[in-house]
Amino acid sequence: MSDPLRHSTADLLSRLVAFDTTSRNSNLALIDFIRNYLDSHGVSYRVSSNPAGDKSNIHAILGPQTAGGLALSGHVDTVPVDGQAWSADPFTLRRKDGRLFARGACDMKGFVAACLSAVPDFQAMKLQRPLHLFISYDEEVGCHGAVRLIEDMQDSSLRPALCVVGEPSSMKPILAHKGKLNLRVTVKGKPGHSSEPGKGVNAIYAAARAIDWVRREEERLAVEGPFEEGFDPPHTTIHVGTVQGGSILNIIPERAEYTMEWRHIPGDDPQKHMARMQAWIAETIEPAMKAVDPACGFSYAIELVMPGMYLPAAHDLATAVKQVAGSNSAGKVAYGTEGGFYEEAGIPTIICGPGDIAQAHQPDEWIAEDQLALCDRFVRRMAERLLT
Repeated sequence: MSDPLRHSTADLLSRLVAFDTTSRNSNLALIDFIRNYLDSHGVSYRVSSNPAGDKSNIHAILGPQTAGGLALSGHVDTVPVDGQAWSADPFTLRRKDGRLFARGACDMKGFVAACLSAVPDFQAMKLQRPLHLFISYDEEVGCHGAVRLIEDMQDSSLRPALCVVGEPSSMKPILAHKGKLNLRVTVKGKPGHSSEPGKGVNAIYAAARAIDWVRREEERLAVEGPFEEGFDPPHTTIHVGTVQGGSILNIIPERAEYTMEWRHIPGDDPQKHMARMQAWIAETIEPAMKAVDPACGFSYAIELVMPGMYLPAAHDLATAVKQVAGSNSAGKVAYGTEGGFYEEAGIPTIICGPGDIAQAHQPDEWIAEDQLALCDRFVRRMAERLLT
């Protein structure tokens, strides 16, 4: 006779992907589903929310209700499906040829489903140390949920000793990822009629010169480094992603704006790179602008700082994950995760989760069923090894 409280990972994944938790949306309906699931198993948890109250995290604890133990961390927000050529409804799980298709199936509701499916087995283990489940919002737009969850941990003093983030890694351990700094640059010029360019300051021209510096800096970093092997590419990178400016053709543009980022290797300070850029702009571009009008110039707004993550290869957590996952090596990745925030909060963290990041954020996103099976075994064995 089947146990009505037991659900397979695939069944739970089917329920989770049915909620459209694109980062711009509320996640409360999904969180309510998970809360009901945890309630049905008698699992205690804390809920922390964003200031607007339309998004929440869950911090569930199985076993002793204390600090220490192991956390399994996953986010439930997803990237949009807008403009992507999906072959079927992105929010209905489809099975075909050993693959499960849906938005979020790979990144990363598959890992969350595996953790929830394992709850009855975790409970049966008679845990001697706590197992924490971190389920967070807004990872895709800056890990805001993880930051809020950490704040709540500081209030509760229920901080785990170790953490595994289940981002897609093909169930291979990831010891490190790059950090990130996002910067919005605004350029103020002086408007005028385009027939008299000498009487104004063209904000787009100024922005273009600064963006060309970014292009040249990108080339310099690739040649001069600093470097750290294991990352692809093995150096800090710089990038401009959006540009806007001007109003109509016959007006000298008064304003331009662009967004840019640094993705930096561990130990390379992005603030240092930003200060170098700002000094060059102040010395090379702004003097001519201010000679026409002192109000002209550049302004800067940091929009996001994501710390990098770096777990020493000899750390006990790295050894445990490699052995449980059956991997002789551990890698490094260029993308960021909430793991950097947990590590910054004093929790040694590693990445190991099902699926390949190349399958995420794509139309017809998918995860292999055998990856979920490996993850099912992994989370149970990690609990047995570290908590019983």
